[in-house]
Amino acid sequence: MKKILEGSRAIAETVRNIGIDVISAYPITPQTHIVEDLAKLKADGEADYEYIRTESEFAAMSVLIGAAATGARTYTATSSQGLLLMTEVLFNAAGMRLPIVMTDANRAISGPINIWNDQQDAVTMRDAGWIMLYGEDNQETCDLHILAYKIAEKCLIPVVVNLDGFVLTHTVEQVDIAEAKLIKKYLPAFKATEKLDVKNPLTFGAFVTPGQYMEIRQELHDDLRASKKVMAREMLDFKKIFGRKLSLVEYYGAKDADTVVVAMGSVLGTIKEAVDELNKVGKKVGVVKISSLRPFPAEELLKLIGSKKQILVIDKSVSLGEEGILSGEIRRSFYGQSKAKIVGAIMGLGGRDITKEMIKQTIVTAKKTNEQTIFVGK
Repeated sequence: MKKILEGSRAIAETVRNIGIDVISAYPITPQTHIVEDLAKLKADGEADYEYIRTESEFAAMSVLIGAAATGARTYTATSSQGLLLMTEVLFNAAGMRLPIVMTDANRAISGPINIWNDQQDAVTMRDAGWIMLYGEDNQETCDLHILAYKIAEKCLIPVVVNLDGFVLTHTVEQVDIAEAKLIKKYLPAFKATEKLDVKNPLTFGAFVTPGQYMEIRQELHDDLRASKKVMAREMLDFKKIFGRKLSLVEYYGAKDADTVVVAMGSVLGTIKEAVDELNKVGKKVGVVKISSLRPFPAEELLKLIGSKKQILVIDKSVSLGEEGILSGEIRRSFYGQSKAKIVGAIMGLGGRDITKEMIKQTIVTAKKTNEQTIFVGK
């Protein structure tokens, strides 16, 4: 069903159609419209999930941990400082192998206080044991939510779907909202194999000694890595049912390009326009979209662009004192296996505009610089 909707509303309608049992949330800019719309759908009788308002994001995730442990399909959304506030329980959710799905409307981290978009918030949870997906536009973001539940429930690993705050959440565009009947063909009702039940008592998140802890953590590590293959298969099945493509990595632009620009999120639209203009004048540049930060598609990227001469990585986040998060991941993955020159460009922090001309100039600068990381747009 094609509609013209704000991104937040499109996500809310998609989540409603998925068939959620429990939603628990606390508002924070710029994700507030998502949970507001979900609350209104419930109040208007257009949804039958349990909607729980909490006093904080920490409490919201804690409620979902309890609900998911009973076998409920659960959902929440957050952003920035709210995500950081729930950090403690994010680790618990993954360690307890609960298939919770969360939306993060990416926003800058304080201080100083800033409510505009960059991707610094979510990258701080990359070691929490969650699968981490990134949408380029609102259509892909909605589709990723449907995929997220399929992956979470198959692998018993929680999933966060990231989209750029304001840039997507508050943008109105055409979105094909998948109807509930169609979603059910792809995503059957969740039936937990293990859950809290007074007739069959179980313990979730129990105390363990050094004799058990390491093996439990390794199991989560191995399963998270293995989820990449599950995700690749489910992406193919998604296209068969919905007619739209999802992929871990996607190449765009000149196939014989020596220079490739790599990024995640909505900035890819600007990058593609800049690259189109460069290719028209014979510059031969490619673009690679990454849709998953965890698990990281290292092998897929190496196969796709490992033979290129130059890789420019656009990061809207930074590991302070080191380099951009995405460029660090690529440098690690390519070490000893590729001769490509990898340059990381930090852009757009705190909502700073990223323009086509800025992208074009950065491609030129990256070819000349001997630095591994450059800050652009200062």
